Amino acid sequence: MLPPASLQEEPPRAAVGELGRLAVELLRRGAAPRAYEAAARKLNIDIDTVQHGVEGLTYLLTESSKVMISETDFQDSIHVLGFSDELNKLLLQLYLDNRKEIRSVLGELAPKLPSYHNLEWRLDVQLASRSLRQQIKPAVTIKLHLNEKDDQTAHVLQTDPSTLLHLIQQLEQALGEMKTNHCRRIVRNMK
Repeated sequence: MLPPASLQEEPPRAAVGELGRLAVELLRRGAAPRAYEAAARKLNIDIDTVQHGVEGLTYLLTESSKVMISETDFQDSIHVLGFSDELNKLLLQLYLDNRKEIRSVLGELAPKLPSYHNLEWRLDVQLASRSLRQQIKPAVTIKLHLNEKDDQTAHVLQTDPSTLLHLIQQLEQALGEMKTNHCRRIVRNMK
């Protein structure tokens, strides 16, 4: 997202500093309409321009901080936006000053998913019943132990062997897909 045309012209150092401060505050605490109003009055521009500028800066800073791109890569990324050298230097300094804090804020916002702890399984086969003397009815019972936050939970699942085989094939296919270059790039960018 490009900042509005009024911000693309030679912005004063104070305007970049104010919009940068608001962008970092947006990440920390969320949107603050009153802060946008105050910044708009201070910079003598309309509120929508301030809001779009802050959202654009927030996007630029978060995407750059996710992968901790180098100074050179950051400069190359913003060079294509057509800003002046002074503005590019100000944006680079804003990125360098805030990238670790932004990364820590993004880490706190990431969902905390349960993790694997243990797996117990049992194969049960019903060979006969009162009504049927010869039948084979297999069932696989799985008890999955997960770590969720500070405590452990257990989930009991039961299925037939053919469904379990299908599940195994799907998981193996997903693991194979994770080894492709495209998936590696996605995972690397998520960290």
